[in-house]
Amino acid sequence: MPELSVNLSGDAAREKVLPSNRRPDFFIVGAPKCGTTALAHYLARHRDIYMPQKEMHFFGSDLRFGPQFYRRDLKAYLAEFTGWKSQARVGEASVWYLFSTRAAEEIKAFSPEASIIILLREPVSMLYSLYYQFLFDGNEYLGSFEEALEAEHDRREGRRIGRLTYLPQALAYRSTACFTEQVRRYFDLFGRERVHVIIYDDLAADTTATYRETLNFLGVSGSPEPTGAEPGGNSSVRSPVMRSILNDPLVRGTAIALQRWLPRSLFTMIQKTGTRMVALNQIAAKRPPMPPAIRKSLQREFALEVERLSALLGRDLTHWSKPESPASNVVALI
Repeated sequence: MPELSVNLSGDAAREKVLPSNRRPDFFIVGAPKCGTTALAHYLARHRDIYMPQKEMHFFGSDLRFGPQFYRRDLKAYLAEFTGWKSQARVGEASVWYLFSTRAAEEIKAFSPEASIIILLREPVSMLYSLYYQFLFDGNEYLGSFEEALEAEHDRREGRRIGRLTYLPQALAYRSTACFTEQVRRYFDLFGRERVHVIIYDDLAADTTATYRETLNFLGVSGSPEPTGAEPGGNSSVRSPVMRSILNDPLVRGTAIALQRWLPRSLFTMIQKTGTRMVALNQIAAKRPPMPPAIRKSLQREFALEVERLSALLGRDLTHWSKPESPASNVVALI
């Protein structure tokens, strides 16, 4: 799949078709498995905020998504915001914008005064959760977390990639949790005053307070209680065969290719039907505890990264590197 080209200057005339305040002016950029879905749900239900569907990933031209992943052109992306009804803020949430090396610059070119929201989590727990998410949705096929970690070098070389894999770059698991460099990109481009960093532990421990702080950052009031999202959990599939069909690159790629000939309303209905079928094939499943030896080893690996992140944020997070880190037992959010 060729890389997405975000040619903003060449599409300037088309951008003017919609008022500028119908385009997103804030972005939840990730990281994955850090509470982004829950926060997006809460904000989307605020009367003064408009948010379309999550995970459009228009920005991030270095992200090599497979053909089964629908990446919109500028016209289709802007069309996602036509439901705006004069809300004060318009937002978008895509978790791989933080991991991307290009998304920050592309967002800055598109919306220079944008506000950025970043959610972060203790790296080892985040990686373990991400592995099981990928195992559920087909991006991963290796049967154990340890095996997936050992396969990172091969994956960087393009080997041991499954047929259903839609983002092979993210299978280099450790690189997804190198938060310091990722956050610094946004600080450098947007300025710290326009970047709001949320620690997952805080969101889980006091959701209301964290939500209120986010509303203050966005400059909107009211709706003091977060509503609209349920606590997340671990998921598995009822039928691996059904998952293979629903996520097959040929099947999904063909459906996506048809969108250029279908009315937008019909294509949207097809998308929603596919989403419902995925949900029906989902069941709750208890995730096994991470083997202590793997957790300890990864904590050692990430100790220096955690120190660097602590210095960047001005907040001591080094308890994440302790053997009995309380962050490893935080209740899961969506």
